[in-house]
Amino acid sequence: MAELSMQDHKRPFKDYAARHFRWECTDDGRVATITLNRAEKKNPLTFDSYAELRDLFRDLAYASDVRAVVIQGAGGNFCSGGDVFEIIEPLTKMTMPELVAFTRMTGDLVKAMRRAPQPIIAAIDGICAGAGAMVALASDFRLGTPEAKTAYLFTRVGLAGADMGACGLLPRLVGQGRATDLLMTGRAMGADEGLACGFFSALHAPAEVLGKAQALARTLADGPWFAHTMTKTMLNQEWAMGIEEMIESEAQAQAICMMTGDFRRAFEAFASKQKPKFEGN
Repeated sequence: MAELSMQDHKRPFKDYAARHFRWECTDDGRVATITLNRAEKKNPLTFDSYAELRDLFRDLAYASDVRAVVIQGAGGNFCSGGDVFEIIEPLTKMTMPELVAFTRMTGDLVKAMRRAPQPIIAAIDGICAGAGAMVALASDFRLGTPEAKTAYLFTRVGLAGADMGACGLLPRLVGQGRATDLLMTGRAMGADEGLACGFFSALHAPAEVLGKAQALARTLADGPWFAHTMTKTMLNQEWAMGIEEMIESEAQAQAICMMTGDFRRAFEAFASKQKPKFEGN
């Protein structure tokens, strides 16, 4: 019997039935929007929502339709972190093996987001704190509003700033000095500071930020999707490489992309002075 390829396991996710957040897709299924929807508490995460987000981002590797994901919070805030009474209080009563299982599970959400082939765009308004700030950090793009306040609050509750990969991811985005400041003090970073240091790609009015994020997602979804996936993969893999490995890995990655139909279609469209139509293959 012939072995099944990953392509044989692809399935549509347009009608995915989310249990602990909202999931909405465009008519063609290419752009999905996740909404953390506990607005009355500023959209905190629970054990269940952590696990469902982790599993969803893992499974999106098998999506036949979704090519970009937007994540936002409801009610003028992004995410306030772990729910104080549904997560933090139970943690104070757990054994060491239970605590390690929890911290590994939260880190698995970040790993799943980084490994998902789709570009992930966070639309951030209001409070973006603790684990919510890590969800933003694990995204590929962050669009904010002037009201956005980002804080890595772990030290405020007696924990290390080293949580969910923060000590590895944040310095690569904002620099070692600023990351040290944010992770040790737990202070809130305002929108202008976040834009200046590269945390945010752009700032938009609260009424516009979701639309801007979805427009960016649509541009990426309609673009050379296979090539975007390769770019994300190489951005992840090259952190641990030297210059020789980086250049050789990119040579191989680019050669793979040159074998795709998208590459040929792009040339043919350029030659005929038309806009290319990418198909992700």
